Amino acid sequence: MTDSKRPLRRSQAWFGRHDRDGFIYRSWLKNRGIPHDQFDGRPVIGICNTWSELTPCNSHFRTLAEQVKIGVWEAGGFPLEFPVMSLGETLLRPTAMLFRNLVSMDVEESIRGNPIDGVVLLMGCDKTTPALMMGAASCDLPTIGVSGGPMLNGKYRGGELGSGTGVWQMSEEVRAGRMAQEEFFEAESCMHRSHGHCMTMGTASTMASMIEALGMSLPGNAAIPAVDGRRNVLARASGRRIVEMVKEDLTMSKILTRAAFENAIRVNAAIGGSTNAVIHLLAIAGRIGVNLSLEDWDALGHDLPCLVNLQPSGRYLMEDFFYAGGLPAVIRELKPVINGDTLTVNGRTLWDNCKDASNWNRDVIHAYEHPFKERAGIAVLRGNLCPDGAVIKPSAATPALLKLRGRAVVFENSDHMHERLDDESLDVDENCVLVLKNCGPKGYPGMAEAGNMPLPPKVLRKGITDMVRISDARMSGTAYGTVVLHVAPEAAAGGPLALVRDGDMVELDVEARKLHLDVSDEELERRRAEWKAPEPPMERGWTRLYFERVQQANRGADLDFLVGKSGAGVPKDNH
Repeated sequence: MTDSKRPLRRSQAWFGRHDRDGFIYRSWLKNRGIPHDQFDGRPVIGICNTWSELTPCNSHFRTLAEQVKIGVWEAGGFPLEFPVMSLGETLLRPTAMLFRNLVSMDVEESIRGNPIDGVVLLMGCDKTTPALMMGAASCDLPTIGVSGGPMLNGKYRGGELGSGTGVWQMSEEVRAGRMAQEEFFEAESCMHRSHGHCMTMGTASTMASMIEALGMSLPGNAAIPAVDGRRNVLARASGRRIVEMVKEDLTMSKILTRAAFENAIRVNAAIGGSTNAVIHLLAIAGRIGVNLSLEDWDALGHDLPCLVNLQPSGRYLMEDFFYAGGLPAVIRELKPVINGDTLTVNGRTLWDNCKDASNWNRDVIHAYEHPFKERAGIAVLRGNLCPDGAVIKPSAATPALLKLRGRAVVFENSDHMHERLDDESLDVDENCVLVLKNCGPKGYPGMAEAGNMPLPPKVLRKGITDMVRISDARMSGTAYGTVVLHVAPEAAAGGPLALVRDGDMVELDVEARKLHLDVSDEELERRRAEWKAPEPPMERGWTRLYFERVQQANRGADLDFLVGKSGAGVPKDNH
Protein backbone atom coordinates (compact mmCIF):
# COMPACT_ATOMS: atom_id res chain seq x y z
CA MET A 1 0.00 0.00 0.00
CA THR A 2 2.86 2.47 0.53
CA ASP A 3 6.03 3.39 -1.30
CA SER A 4 8.98 3.30 1.08
CA LYS A 5 10.64 6.11 -0.90
CA ARG A 6 7.78 8.46 -0.16
CA PRO A 7 7.41 10.27 3.18
CA LEU A 8 4.44 9.08 5.19
CA ARG A 9 1.66 11.59 4.63
CA ARG A 10 -1.30 12.36 6.85
CA SER A 11 -3.68 10.61 4.49
CA GLN A 12 -1.83 7.33 4.91
CA ALA A 13 -2.94 7.22 8.53
CA TRP A 14 -6.36 6.56 6.97
CA PHE A 15 -5.73 4.89 3.62
CA GLY A 16 -2.43 3.09 4.17
CA ARG A 17 -3.84 0.73 6.80
CA HIS A 18 -4.17 -3.04 6.41
CA ASP A 19 -6.62 -3.48 9.27
CA ARG A 20 -10.34 -3.13 9.84
CA ASP A 21 -10.25 0.64 9.96
CA GLY A 22 -8.25 0.87 6.74
CA PHE A 23 -10.97 -1.23 5.11
CA ILE A 24 -13.59 1.23 6.34
CA TYR A 25 -11.74 4.38 5.25
CA ARG A 26 -11.12 3.07 1.72
CA SER A 27 -14.30 1.10 1.15
CA TRP A 28 -16.77 3.90 1.75
CA LEU A 29 -14.93 6.17 -0.68
CA LYS A 30 -14.99 3.44 -3.32
CA ASN A 31 -18.78 3.85 -3.63
CA ARG A 32 -18.04 6.58 -6.19
CA GLY A 33 -15.98 4.24 -8.34
CA ILE A 34 -12.56 5.29 -7.06
CA PRO A 35 -9.93 2.72 -8.11
CA HIS A 36 -7.88 1.03 -5.42
CA ASP A 37 -4.62 2.50 -6.73
CA GLN A 38 -5.72 6.00 -5.71
CA PHE A 39 -4.95 5.01 -2.11
CA ASP A 40 -1.30 4.20 -2.86
CA GLY A 41 0.22 7.11 -0.97
CA ARG A 42 -0.24 9.88 -3.53
CA PRO A 43 -1.04 13.33 -2.04
CA VAL A 44 -4.66 13.73 -1.04
CA ILE A 45 -5.75 17.29 -1.81
CA GLY A 46 -8.72 18.84 -0.06
CA ILE A 47 -10.59 21.41 -2.15
CA CYS A 48 -12.31 23.75 0.28
CA ASN A 49 -15.29 25.12 -1.64
CA THR A 50 -17.42 28.11 -0.61
CA TRP A 51 -19.90 27.66 -3.48
CA SER A 52 -23.43 28.71 -2.64
CA GLU A 53 -26.40 30.14 -4.50
CA LEU A 54 -26.83 32.38 -1.47
CA THR A 55 -23.39 33.86 -2.18
CA PRO A 56 -23.71 35.36 -5.69
CA CYS A 57 -19.99 36.21 -5.85
CA ASN A 58 -19.14 32.49 -5.51
CA SER A 59 -21.89 31.03 -7.69
CA HIS A 60 -19.42 29.78 -10.33
CA PHE A 61 -17.22 27.84 -7.93
CA ARG A 62 -18.46 24.43 -9.05
CA THR A 63 -16.69 25.10 -12.36
CA LEU A 64 -13.54 26.31 -10.61
CA ALA A 65 -13.51 23.25 -8.36
CA GLU A 66 -13.68 20.94 -11.36
CA GLN A 67 -10.71 22.72 -12.93
CA VAL A 68 -8.73 22.36 -9.71
CA LYS A 69 -9.57 18.63 -9.62
CA ILE A 70 -8.34 18.16 -13.18
CA GLY A 71 -5.07 19.82 -12.23
CA VAL A 72 -4.68 17.62 -9.16
CA TRP A 73 -5.34 14.44 -11.19
CA GLU A 74 -2.87 15.59 -13.86
CA ALA A 75 -0.15 16.06 -11.24
CA GLY A 76 -0.73 12.64 -9.71
CA GLY A 77 -2.76 13.70 -6.69
CA PHE A 78 -6.09 12.54 -5.33
CA PRO A 79 -8.62 15.43 -5.02
CA LEU A 80 -11.47 15.40 -2.51
CA GLU A 81 -13.80 18.41 -2.42
CA PHE A 82 -15.47 19.50 0.80
CA PRO A 83 -17.90 22.33 1.61
CA VAL A 84 -17.81 24.91 4.35
CA MET A 85 -20.28 27.65 5.24
CA SER A 86 -20.30 30.35 2.56
CA LEU A 87 -20.35 34.01 3.57
CA GLY A 88 -22.15 36.25 1.11
CA GLU A 89 -21.88 39.93 1.92
CA THR A 90 -25.00 40.79 -0.10
CA LEU A 91 -27.66 38.58 1.53
CA LEU A 92 -26.38 37.35 4.88
CA ARG A 93 -27.71 39.15 7.99
CA PRO A 94 -26.88 40.74 10.31
CA THR A 95 -23.42 40.81 8.71
CA ALA A 96 -21.11 38.22 7.16
CA MET A 97 -18.39 39.40 9.54
CA LEU A 98 -20.30 37.87 12.46
CA PHE A 99 -19.59 34.44 10.95
CA ARG A 100 -16.01 34.88 9.69
CA ASN A 101 -14.54 33.27 12.78
CA LEU A 102 -17.15 30.50 12.75
CA VAL A 103 -16.22 29.58 9.18
CA SER A 104 -12.55 29.63 10.11
CA MET A 105 -13.35 26.98 12.73
CA ASP A 106 -15.30 24.99 10.14
CA VAL A 107 -12.29 25.09 7.81
CA GLU A 108 -9.76 24.25 10.53
CA GLU A 109 -11.64 21.27 11.89
CA SER A 110 -12.56 19.99 8.41
CA ILE A 111 -8.90 19.96 7.42
CA ARG A 112 -7.57 18.47 10.64
CA GLY A 113 -10.25 15.81 10.97
CA ASN A 114 -9.95 14.43 7.44
CA PRO A 115 -7.28 12.55 5.42
CA ILE A 116 -5.89 15.70 3.76
CA ASP A 117 -2.25 16.39 2.86
CA GLY A 118 -2.68 19.75 1.13
CA VAL A 119 -5.48 22.25 0.59
CA VAL A 120 -6.82 24.45 -2.20
CA LEU A 121 -8.98 27.29 -0.87
CA LEU A 122 -11.73 28.55 -3.20
CA MET A 123 -12.65 32.02 -2.01
CA GLY A 124 -14.28 35.10 -3.45
CA CYS A 125 -16.79 37.20 -1.52
CA ASP A 126 -15.29 39.40 1.19
CA LYS A 127 -15.23 37.21 4.28
CA THR A 128 -14.66 33.85 2.57
CA THR A 129 -11.04 34.82 1.89
CA PRO A 130 -9.93 35.67 5.45
CA ALA A 131 -12.10 32.93 6.98
CA LEU A 132 -10.50 30.23 4.84
CA MET A 133 -7.02 31.64 5.31
CA MET A 134 -7.44 31.81 9.09
CA GLY A 135 -8.73 28.26 9.36
CA ALA A 136 -6.03 26.84 7.11
CA ALA A 137 -3.31 28.80 8.92
CA SER A 138 -4.34 27.15 12.17
CA CYS A 139 -3.52 23.78 10.56
CA ASP A 140 -0.42 24.91 8.62
CA LEU A 141 -0.51 22.36 5.82
CA PRO A 142 0.64 23.09 2.24
CA THR A 143 -2.08 25.45 1.01
CA ILE A 144 -2.82 27.50 -2.09
CA GLY A 145 -5.52 30.13 -2.62
CA VAL A 146 -7.71 30.46 -5.71
CA SER A 147 -9.95 33.52 -5.86
CA GLY A 148 -13.14 33.54 -7.91
CA GLY A 149 -12.26 36.72 -9.78
CA PRO A 150 -14.13 39.99 -10.29
CA MET A 151 -17.23 40.54 -12.42
CA LEU A 152 -17.06 42.24 -15.77
CA ASN A 153 -17.37 46.02 -15.65
CA GLY A 154 -20.83 47.37 -15.00
CA LYS A 155 -22.33 49.34 -17.90
CA TYR A 156 -25.09 51.92 -17.51
CA ARG A 157 -26.30 54.46 -20.05
CA GLY A 158 -23.02 54.59 -21.91
CA GLY A 159 -20.82 54.75 -18.83
CA GLU A 160 -19.04 52.50 -16.33
CA LEU A 161 -20.88 51.43 -13.20
CA GLY A 162 -18.86 50.07 -10.29
CA SER A 163 -20.36 47.47 -7.97
CA GLY A 164 -21.05 48.85 -4.53
CA THR A 165 -19.56 52.26 -5.27
CA GLY A 166 -22.36 53.02 -7.72
CA VAL A 167 -24.96 51.97 -5.14
CA TRP A 168 -23.68 54.46 -2.58
CA GLN A 169 -23.57 57.23 -5.19
CA MET A 170 -26.98 56.60 -6.72
CA SER A 171 -28.80 56.02 -3.44
CA GLU A 172 -27.66 59.44 -2.25
CA GLU A 173 -28.88 60.93 -5.54
CA VAL A 174 -32.30 59.34 -4.95
CA ARG A 175 -32.42 60.64 -1.38
CA ALA A 176 -31.51 64.12 -2.61
CA GLY A 177 -34.28 64.02 -5.21
CA ARG A 178 -31.91 64.16 -8.18
CA MET A 179 -32.48 60.59 -9.46
CA ALA A 180 -35.79 58.88 -10.15
CA GLN A 181 -36.59 55.59 -8.48
CA GLU A 182 -37.16 54.00 -11.90
CA GLU A 183 -33.60 54.87 -12.97
CA PHE A 184 -32.32 53.38 -9.73
CA PHE A 185 -34.11 50.10 -10.47
CA GLU A 186 -32.84 50.06 -14.07
CA ALA A 187 -29.24 50.23 -12.86
CA GLU A 188 -29.60 46.99 -10.85
CA SER A 189 -29.21 44.74 -13.90
CA CYS A 190 -26.50 46.94 -15.35
CA MET A 191 -24.19 46.82 -12.36
CA HIS A 192 -23.89 43.05 -11.86
CA ARG A 193 -23.88 41.34 -15.24
CA SER A 194 -21.61 38.31 -14.87
CA HIS A 195 -20.34 35.81 -12.33
CA GLY A 196 -17.72 37.12 -9.91
CA HIS A 197 -17.21 39.41 -6.96
CA CYS A 198 -17.24 43.23 -6.90
CA MET A 199 -15.24 44.71 -9.76
CA THR A 200 -14.30 47.79 -7.76
CA MET A 201 -11.30 47.73 -5.42
CA GLY A 202 -13.65 46.67 -2.65
CA THR A 203 -12.86 44.17 0.06
CA ALA A 204 -13.17 41.12 -2.21
CA SER A 205 -10.69 42.46 -4.77
CA THR A 206 -8.50 43.82 -2.00
CA MET A 207 -8.30 40.48 -0.22
CA ALA A 208 -7.62 38.64 -3.49
CA SER A 209 -4.75 41.11 -3.95
CA MET A 210 -3.57 40.51 -0.39
CA ILE A 211 -3.46 36.75 -1.01
CA GLU A 212 -1.32 37.31 -4.10
CA ALA A 213 0.92 39.84 -2.31
CA LEU A 214 1.40 37.45 0.60
CA GLY A 215 2.55 34.79 -1.85
CA MET A 216 -0.38 32.48 -1.15
CA SER A 217 -1.63 32.29 -4.75
CA LEU A 218 -0.16 31.93 -8.19
CA PRO A 219 0.74 35.22 -9.94
CA GLY A 220 -2.23 36.94 -11.57
CA ASN A 221 -4.80 35.52 -9.15
CA ALA A 222 -6.19 38.89 -8.02
CA ALA A 223 -7.42 40.42 -11.25
CA ILE A 224 -8.43 37.81 -13.87
CA PRO A 225 -12.19 38.29 -14.42
CA ALA A 226 -14.36 35.44 -13.18
CA VAL A 227 -15.70 34.65 -16.65
CA ASP A 228 -12.36 34.89 -18.46
CA GLY A 229 -11.06 31.48 -19.55
CA ARG A 230 -7.75 32.32 -17.92
CA ARG A 231 -9.41 32.08 -14.50
CA ASN A 232 -10.03 28.39 -15.19
CA VAL A 233 -6.43 27.98 -16.35
CA LEU A 234 -5.21 29.47 -13.07
CA ALA A 235 -7.48 27.11 -11.09
CA ARG A 236 -6.15 24.12 -13.00
CA ALA A 237 -2.55 25.25 -12.56
CA SER A 238 -3.19 25.66 -8.84
CA GLY A 239 -4.44 22.08 -8.67
CA ARG A 240 -1.23 20.92 -10.28
CA ARG A 241 0.94 23.06 -8.04
CA ILE A 242 -0.57 21.98 -4.70
CA VAL A 243 0.48 18.40 -5.38
CA GLU A 244 4.07 19.54 -5.75
CA MET A 245 3.77 21.71 -2.65
CA VAL A 246 2.85 18.63 -0.60
CA LYS A 247 5.89 16.79 -1.94
CA GLU A 248 8.06 19.81 -1.04
CA ASP A 249 6.36 20.23 2.37
CA LEU A 250 5.85 23.91 1.52
CA THR A 251 3.55 24.86 4.39
CA MET A 252 1.78 28.15 5.04
CA SER A 253 4.15 29.19 7.82
CA LYS A 254 7.07 29.10 5.36
CA ILE A 255 5.27 31.66 3.18
CA LEU A 256 3.37 33.79 5.71
CA THR A 257 6.39 35.46 7.30
CA ARG A 258 6.60 38.89 8.87
CA ALA A 259 8.15 40.18 5.61
CA ALA A 260 5.21 38.82 3.61
CA PHE A 261 2.71 40.72 5.76
CA GLU A 262 4.80 43.88 5.42
CA ASN A 263 4.63 43.46 1.65
CA ALA A 264 0.86 43.08 1.80
CA ILE A 265 0.48 46.30 3.80
CA ARG A 266 2.53 48.18 1.21
CA VAL A 267 0.58 46.67 -1.67
CA ASN A 268 -2.69 47.63 0.02
CA ALA A 269 -1.57 51.26 -0.01
CA ALA A 270 -0.55 51.06 -3.67
CA ILE A 271 -3.89 49.64 -4.82
CA GLY A 272 -6.04 51.91 -2.63
CA GLY A 273 -7.26 48.82 -0.82
CA SER A 274 -10.09 48.40 1.63
CA THR A 275 -9.85 49.28 5.33
CA ASN A 276 -11.23 45.79 5.97
CA ALA A 277 -7.82 44.39 5.03
CA VAL A 278 -6.53 45.80 8.32
CA ILE A 279 -8.75 43.59 10.45
CA HIS A 280 -8.37 40.52 8.25
CA LEU A 281 -4.58 40.59 7.99
CA LEU A 282 -4.26 41.15 11.75
CA ALA A 283 -6.42 38.06 12.29
CA ILE A 284 -4.53 35.91 9.77
CA ALA A 285 -1.20 36.96 11.27
CA GLY A 286 -2.50 36.07 14.72
CA ARG A 287 -3.37 32.57 13.54
CA ILE A 288 -0.01 31.84 11.91
CA GLY A 289 1.98 33.36 14.81
CA VAL A 290 3.32 36.55 13.20
CA ASN A 291 3.45 39.63 15.42
CA LEU A 292 1.51 42.25 13.44
CA SER A 293 -0.05 45.35 15.01
CA LEU A 294 -2.24 48.27 14.07
CA GLU A 295 0.81 50.53 14.25
CA ASP A 296 2.46 48.53 11.47
CA TRP A 297 -0.23 49.67 9.06
CA ASP A 298 0.62 53.31 9.66
CA ALA A 299 4.38 52.88 9.89
CA LEU A 300 4.71 50.71 6.78
CA GLY A 301 1.96 51.94 4.52
CA HIS A 302 0.64 55.41 5.23
CA ASP A 303 3.37 57.40 3.48
CA LEU A 304 3.24 55.25 0.35
CA PRO A 305 1.46 56.46 -2.78
CA CYS A 306 -1.63 54.98 -4.40
CA LEU A 307 -0.65 53.82 -7.87
CA VAL A 308 -3.94 52.29 -9.04
CA ASN A 309 -6.70 54.48 -10.45
CA LEU A 310 -9.68 52.31 -9.47
CA GLN A 311 -13.03 52.97 -7.86
CA PRO A 312 -13.78 53.90 -5.12
CA SER A 313 -10.60 55.98 -4.95
CA GLY A 314 -10.41 56.57 -8.69
CA ARG A 315 -12.06 55.94 -12.05
CA TYR A 316 -11.44 52.46 -13.46
CA LEU A 317 -12.57 48.94 -12.53
CA MET A 318 -10.96 45.53 -12.02
CA GLU A 319 -11.41 44.40 -15.62
CA ASP A 320 -9.34 47.42 -16.67
CA PHE A 321 -6.82 46.60 -13.95
CA PHE A 322 -6.37 43.11 -15.37
CA TYR A 323 -5.85 44.37 -18.90
CA ALA A 324 -3.32 46.91 -17.60
CA GLY A 325 -1.15 44.21 -16.03
CA GLY A 326 -2.80 43.41 -12.70
CA LEU A 327 -1.02 43.05 -9.40
CA PRO A 328 2.33 41.85 -10.79
CA ALA A 329 2.67 45.22 -12.56
CA VAL A 330 1.95 47.03 -9.28
CA ILE A 331 4.50 44.96 -7.36
CA ARG A 332 7.11 45.69 -10.01
CA GLU A 333 6.48 49.43 -9.49
CA LEU A 334 6.97 48.92 -5.75
CA LYS A 335 10.53 47.65 -6.16
CA PRO A 336 11.97 50.54 -4.03
CA VAL A 337 9.96 49.43 -0.97
CA ILE A 338 8.99 45.78 -1.46
CA ASN A 339 10.81 42.78 -0.01
CA GLY A 340 11.23 40.73 -3.15
CA ASP A 341 12.88 37.76 -1.41
CA THR A 342 9.68 36.45 0.18
CA LEU A 343 8.69 32.95 -0.88
CA THR A 344 5.47 32.24 -2.80
CA VAL A 345 3.43 29.11 -3.43
CA ASN A 346 5.04 28.43 -6.81
CA GLY A 347 8.41 28.06 -5.08
CA ARG A 348 9.77 31.28 -6.54
CA THR A 349 10.27 34.62 -4.80
CA LEU A 350 7.79 37.45 -5.12
CA TRP A 351 10.26 39.45 -7.17
CA ASP A 352 11.00 36.54 -9.51
CA ASN A 353 7.26 36.36 -10.20
CA CYS A 354 6.88 40.08 -10.93
CA LYS A 355 10.19 41.48 -12.21
CA ASP A 356 9.21 41.10 -15.87
CA ALA A 357 5.57 42.16 -15.49
CA SER A 358 4.35 44.59 -18.16
CA ASN A 359 2.26 47.70 -17.58
CA TRP A 360 -0.06 48.22 -20.54
CA ASN A 361 -1.96 51.27 -19.29
CA ARG A 362 -0.29 54.02 -17.27
CA ASP A 363 -3.62 55.71 -16.64
CA VAL A 364 -4.76 52.65 -14.68
CA ILE A 365 -1.46 51.67 -13.01
CA HIS A 366 0.74 54.71 -12.43
CA ALA A 367 4.50 54.75 -12.00
CA TYR A 368 5.89 54.88 -8.47
CA GLU A 369 7.59 58.20 -9.30
CA HIS A 370 4.34 59.66 -10.71
CA PRO A 371 1.59 58.18 -8.51
CA PHE A 372 -2.15 58.50 -8.80
CA LYS A 373 -2.34 59.87 -5.24
CA GLU A 374 0.36 60.77 -2.74
CA ARG A 375 0.51 59.22 0.75
CA ALA A 376 -2.56 57.09 0.36
CA GLY A 377 -2.12 54.20 2.80
CA ILE A 378 -4.28 53.53 5.85
CA ALA A 379 -3.82 56.11 8.61
CA VAL A 380 -4.12 55.00 12.24
CA LEU A 381 -5.57 57.58 14.61
CA ARG A 382 -5.12 57.89 18.35
CA GLY A 383 -6.67 60.07 21.03
CA ASN A 384 -9.01 60.03 23.97
CA LEU A 385 -11.85 58.93 21.68
CA CYS A 386 -9.93 55.88 20.43
CA PRO A 387 -7.27 54.82 22.97
CA ASP A 388 -6.66 51.58 21.10
CA GLY A 389 -6.81 53.15 17.66
CA ALA A 390 -9.09 53.90 14.73
CA VAL A 391 -8.46 53.88 10.99
CA ILE A 392 -9.22 56.09 8.01
CA LYS A 393 -8.55 55.69 4.28
CA PRO A 394 -7.26 59.09 3.10
CA SER A 395 -7.32 58.13 -0.59
CA ALA A 396 -11.13 57.81 -0.40
CA ALA A 397 -11.64 60.92 1.74
CA THR A 398 -12.21 64.59 0.96
CA PRO A 399 -8.87 66.36 1.55
CA ALA A 400 -10.52 69.45 3.05
CA LEU A 401 -12.17 67.33 5.74
CA LEU A 402 -9.02 65.57 6.95
CA LYS A 403 -8.60 68.32 9.54
CA LEU A 404 -11.81 69.51 11.15
CA ARG A 405 -13.33 70.44 14.50
CA GLY A 406 -17.06 69.92 14.53
CA ARG A 407 -20.13 69.47 16.66
CA ALA A 408 -21.15 65.85 17.23
CA VAL A 409 -24.50 64.59 16.03
CA VAL A 410 -24.83 61.25 17.81
CA PHE A 411 -26.69 58.07 16.93
CA GLU A 412 -26.83 55.45 19.68
CA ASN A 413 -27.10 52.56 17.21
CA SER A 414 -27.97 51.86 13.59
CA ASP A 415 -31.73 51.86 14.26
CA HIS A 416 -31.48 55.24 15.95
CA MET A 417 -29.50 56.53 12.95
CA HIS A 418 -32.14 55.42 10.44
CA GLU A 419 -34.93 56.87 12.58
CA ARG A 420 -33.23 60.22 13.02
CA LEU A 421 -31.22 60.87 9.87
CA ASP A 422 -34.05 61.88 7.53
CA ASP A 423 -35.78 64.04 10.15
CA GLU A 424 -35.91 67.57 8.74
CA SER A 425 -35.78 68.94 12.28
CA LEU A 426 -32.40 67.29 12.94
CA ASP A 427 -29.95 69.99 14.00
CA VAL A 428 -27.14 69.21 11.56
CA ASP A 429 -25.09 70.89 8.85
CA GLU A 430 -22.06 69.97 6.77
CA ASN A 431 -19.66 71.15 9.48
CA CYS A 432 -20.95 68.64 12.01
CA VAL A 433 -19.44 65.23 12.79
CA LEU A 434 -21.78 62.24 12.55
CA VAL A 435 -21.05 59.74 15.34
CA LEU A 436 -22.45 56.19 15.31
CA LYS A 437 -22.18 53.93 18.37
CA ASN A 438 -22.74 50.25 19.10
CA CYS A 439 -21.86 48.86 15.67
CA GLY A 440 -18.56 47.21 16.61
CA PRO A 441 -17.80 43.50 17.14
CA LYS A 442 -19.99 43.17 20.23
CA GLY A 443 -22.39 45.99 19.51
CA TYR A 444 -24.02 45.05 16.23
CA PRO A 445 -23.02 42.18 16.82
CA GLY A 446 -20.41 41.34 14.21
CA MET A 447 -19.14 44.83 13.27
CA ALA A 448 -21.32 45.53 10.26
CA GLU A 449 -20.43 47.75 7.32
CA ALA A 450 -22.45 50.64 8.71
CA GLY A 451 -19.66 53.19 9.07
CA ASN A 452 -20.28 55.06 5.81
CA MET A 453 -23.49 56.58 7.14
CA PRO A 454 -25.82 58.24 4.62
CA LEU A 455 -25.84 62.03 4.78
CA PRO A 456 -28.95 63.88 5.97
CA PRO A 457 -31.16 64.95 3.03
CA LYS A 458 -31.08 68.59 4.19
CA VAL A 459 -27.29 68.48 3.71
CA LEU A 460 -27.46 66.57 0.41
CA ARG A 461 -29.79 69.18 -1.07
CA LYS A 462 -27.05 71.77 -0.59
CA GLY A 463 -24.87 69.76 -2.96
CA ILE A 464 -22.71 68.43 -0.12
CA THR A 465 -21.47 64.90 -0.81
CA ASP A 466 -19.22 64.19 2.19
CA MET A 467 -19.06 64.77 5.93
CA VAL A 468 -16.81 63.48 8.69
CA ARG A 469 -18.28 60.27 10.09
CA ILE A 470 -16.95 58.33 13.09
CA SER A 471 -17.97 54.89 14.34
CA ASP A 472 -16.83 51.56 15.76
CA ALA A 473 -18.19 49.89 12.62
CA ARG A 474 -16.52 48.89 9.37
CA MET A 475 -17.45 50.09 5.90
CA SER A 476 -17.62 48.32 2.58
CA GLY A 477 -14.39 48.43 0.63
CA THR A 478 -16.47 49.78 -2.25
CA ALA A 479 -17.45 52.82 -0.17
CA TYR A 480 -15.76 56.19 0.08
CA GLY A 481 -15.78 59.37 2.15
CA THR A 482 -14.11 60.90 5.17
CA VAL A 483 -15.04 58.01 7.41
CA VAL A 484 -13.24 57.09 10.64
CA LEU A 485 -13.73 53.40 11.38
CA HIS A 486 -12.88 50.59 13.82
CA VAL A 487 -12.82 52.89 16.86
CA ALA A 488 -11.40 50.81 19.71
CA PRO A 489 -12.48 50.00 22.28
CA GLU A 490 -15.97 49.98 20.81
CA ALA A 491 -18.96 51.54 22.55
CA ALA A 492 -20.45 48.19 23.59
CA ALA A 493 -17.18 47.32 25.33
CA GLY A 494 -17.26 50.56 27.32
CA GLY A 495 -14.93 52.55 25.08
CA PRO A 496 -15.03 56.37 25.18
CA LEU A 497 -17.21 56.34 22.07
CA ALA A 498 -20.05 55.20 24.33
CA LEU A 499 -19.82 58.50 26.23
CA VAL A 500 -20.15 60.95 23.32
CA ARG A 501 -23.26 63.14 23.36
CA ASP A 502 -24.94 65.55 20.98
CA GLY A 503 -23.16 68.88 20.93
CA ASP A 504 -19.74 67.61 22.07
CA MET A 505 -16.90 68.99 20.00
CA VAL A 506 -14.80 66.43 18.14
CA GLU A 507 -11.44 67.17 16.58
CA LEU A 508 -10.05 65.15 13.65
CA ASP A 509 -6.50 65.76 12.40
CA VAL A 510 -5.34 62.95 10.14
CA GLU A 511 -1.91 64.46 9.54
CA ALA A 512 -1.32 64.54 13.30
CA ARG A 513 -3.03 61.11 13.68
CA LYS A 514 -5.40 62.66 16.20
CA LEU A 515 -9.02 61.94 17.12
CA HIS A 516 -10.00 63.91 20.20
CA LEU A 517 -13.21 64.38 22.14
CA ASP A 518 -13.18 67.88 23.65
CA VAL A 519 -14.78 66.90 26.97
CA SER A 520 -13.03 67.04 30.33
CA ASP A 521 -11.83 63.89 32.04
CA GLU A 522 -14.08 64.69 34.98
CA GLU A 523 -17.17 64.89 32.78
CA LEU A 524 -16.26 61.68 31.01
CA GLU A 525 -15.90 59.90 34.36
CA ARG A 526 -19.31 61.18 35.40
CA ARG A 527 -20.84 59.85 32.18
CA ARG A 528 -19.03 56.55 32.57
CA ALA A 529 -20.60 56.05 35.98
CA GLU A 530 -24.01 56.29 34.29
CA TRP A 531 -23.15 53.90 31.44
CA LYS A 532 -24.53 50.36 31.47
CA ALA A 533 -22.96 47.46 29.60
CA PRO A 534 -25.26 45.84 27.02
CA GLU A 535 -26.80 42.45 27.56
CA PRO A 536 -25.72 39.60 25.23
CA PRO A 537 -27.75 39.82 21.99
CA MET A 538 -28.75 36.16 22.33
CA GLU A 539 -28.87 33.67 25.18
CA ARG A 540 -27.47 30.76 23.20
CA GLY A 541 -25.64 29.65 20.09
CA TRP A 542 -22.84 31.14 18.06
CA THR A 543 -23.86 34.76 18.61
CA ARG A 544 -23.62 34.33 22.39
CA LEU A 545 -20.17 32.70 22.11
CA TYR A 546 -19.01 35.40 19.69
CA PHE A 547 -20.20 38.21 21.97
CA GLU A 548 -18.39 36.76 24.98
CA ARG A 549 -15.07 35.92 23.33
CA VAL A 550 -14.51 38.30 20.39
CA GLN A 551 -11.50 40.60 20.58
CA GLN A 552 -11.54 44.25 19.57
CA ALA A 553 -10.86 45.56 16.07
CA ASN A 554 -7.26 46.50 16.81
CA ARG A 555 -6.57 42.80 17.42
CA GLY A 556 -8.34 41.55 14.30
CA ALA A 557 -11.74 40.78 15.89
CA ASP A 558 -10.82 37.10 16.19
CA LEU A 559 -12.05 35.01 19.10
CA ASP A 560 -9.50 35.05 21.90
CA PHE A 561 -9.19 31.24 22.07
CA LEU A 562 -8.59 30.90 18.31
CA VAL A 563 -5.41 32.97 18.17
CA GLY A 564 -2.42 30.78 17.28
CA LYS A 565 -2.33 27.44 15.50
CA SER A 566 -2.72 23.82 16.56
CA GLY A 567 -1.13 22.17 13.55
CA ALA A 568 -2.55 19.18 11.72
CA GLY A 569 -1.78 16.21 13.90
CA VAL A 570 -3.70 13.05 13.06
CA PRO A 571 -6.67 12.55 15.42
CA LYS A 572 -7.65 9.22 16.98
CA ASP A 573 -9.56 6.68 14.94
CA ASN A 574 -13.34 6.97 14.81
CA HIS A 575 -14.03 3.34 15.72
